[in-house]
Amino acid sequence: MKSKRRKFTAAFKARVALSALKERETLSELSKRYQVHPNLISKWKNEFIDRSSEIFETKSPEVDFEQEREKLYAKIGQLEVERDWLKKNLNRI
Repeated sequence: MKSKRRKFTAAFKARVALSALKERETLSELSKRYQVHPNLISKWKNEFIDRSSEIFETKSPEVDFEQEREKLYAKIGQLEVERDWLKKNLNRI
């Protein structure tokens, strides 16, 4: 019977890679602790190091949050105006 291939979340990979970068434990200790092969930990660590510059290239989430908030406030204002107009004109029908 075949065993299913394990899938790891990005958060788990990042946690393991950061633990490996701290070098407080050896790869074999990390391997036992996280139940992952040491080669996989090394691979995640190298990928983490290689792609770490991408963090500073992307926009900050707060900027996107502010833009989204402004859109939502505009939509709320539009809906309130439409609601008020419908209330006024409902009695005419």
